[in-house]
Amino acid sequence: MTEAPRSQFLSLHVLETLVAVLPVRDENGSPKSLVYGGVERHMITSQARRRAERVHARDRANAGIGALAGRSTGLRTREWALITAKSLETDHGWDRAEAVATARAVIEAVGLKFGDPAKKTVANLTKVLLFAPADTGTRIAAHIQEHADELRTWRDGYLQVQDEVRKKTPRKGGRAVQASQEPEAEEGAGSAPEATLPPLPKPHRDAVLFAIAPRDAIDIALYGRFLAEIADSPNVDGAVQSSHAFTVQEAEQVDDFYAAADDAKLHRKRNALDFLDSADDAGAGMTGYQSLISGTFYRHAVLDRVQLTTNLRAAGMTEAEAAETAVDAEKEFVNAFVEAFPDAKKNSTASTGSLPALVLAFEGTRPYNYAAAFQRPVDESPTSAGGEGPAGPAAVRRLLTHHAFVSERRPDLTAARVLTYDPQIDVVVKEFEVAGRDDVASVTEIGELAP
Repeated sequence: MTEAPRSQFLSLHVLETLVAVLPVRDENGSPKSLVYGGVERHMITSQARRRAERVHARDRANAGIGALAGRSTGLRTREWALITAKSLETDHGWDRAEAVATARAVIEAVGLKFGDPAKKTVANLTKVLLFAPADTGTRIAAHIQEHADELRTWRDGYLQVQDEVRKKTPRKGGRAVQASQEPEAEEGAGSAPEATLPPLPKPHRDAVLFAIAPRDAIDIALYGRFLAEIADSPNVDGAVQSSHAFTVQEAEQVDDFYAAADDAKLHRKRNALDFLDSADDAGAGMTGYQSLISGTFYRHAVLDRVQLTTNLRAAGMTEAEAAETAVDAEKEFVNAFVEAFPDAKKNSTASTGSLPALVLAFEGTRPYNYAAAFQRPVDESPTSAGGEGPAGPAAVRRLLTHHAFVSERRPDLTAARVLTYDPQIDVVVKEFEVAGRDDVASVTEIGELAP
């Protein structure tokens, strides 16, 4: 029996109720917000959610858990020179200082810019985060070790010219102007000879570029990457689209005053011999405020199955391998969408223990975002004429009704699958099933959301 072809897009929607949390903050430490439907809503940015999902899937794969167990994943960091140097030091016996200088020079020579060498904290960090396969550092280190004599000679010349240029170059705004790092620079090409660094020989440059290429890292195929600094290093258009999460009701914020105790001070106070000694140790050790938010959030994500398969094929997989890997990647993406949560304030709010009130999944020939269902904020007031009661169940009714309405007008949509971890929401879902609605089917496991 031949299976019907799957639609290109898998649309996921979730409603989750959070109480007294702060998963993401702005530059002032305050909750992020947006105005929608004429009122302010709390917001959790897609960047925060995507990173949580990506790390969740990566950690499971590295731990040998889930559909992607043991597969290659990526690491996004500015520390590739330090990671490469660590491998040179521990795996190949290099001196630490030489390893760092060599790794930095090799990676810089392919086009990545580094921090100000006069500032130790950033001197060996790239200026941009580079999302590359997790084994990138060990690959570069292995290549350096294999060609150690040649690369040591090149490195000495590179660092000598770089030092001479730095001494001769006037400083602007307290920072020296960087020398040209064009890999194919030629004499008379426009730059003065003393301002041109020796290019990294092509075989070595190609080896570094291969190491930092996306290759078969599954999370890069899913979430994509953009690297503007190296023109000949491939970028990847992500297969996942994510929206910012926002509250379905108007935002309400609590500024929580806290007082932290000083254990040593309290110990002296308890053991003071008279009230004067006790008075000296009065008061809290530290006080302050933290903002906390509550509400039912709606968020949405889409998986483009065609783009995912294209990315995996571009990584060198055969058509059959790409098809199999894409199915596994989809399973982990759905799992991460449901399970992952940003770590901010997790210890003081236990936010990562939150479970979705409802997950809605369906397929179609294009993405479908149901944010419009909540343009009019949910009115939880029990006394107002338009009051809908608690936001969680009210939002679920709105979302399922909105989907049913759209399904009647969009024949490409498949029957939706819904998952809930809330018994109150399960009652609402059963109301739709009892009403004879065949556009929603209830499931009990995450794996059933994506067929």
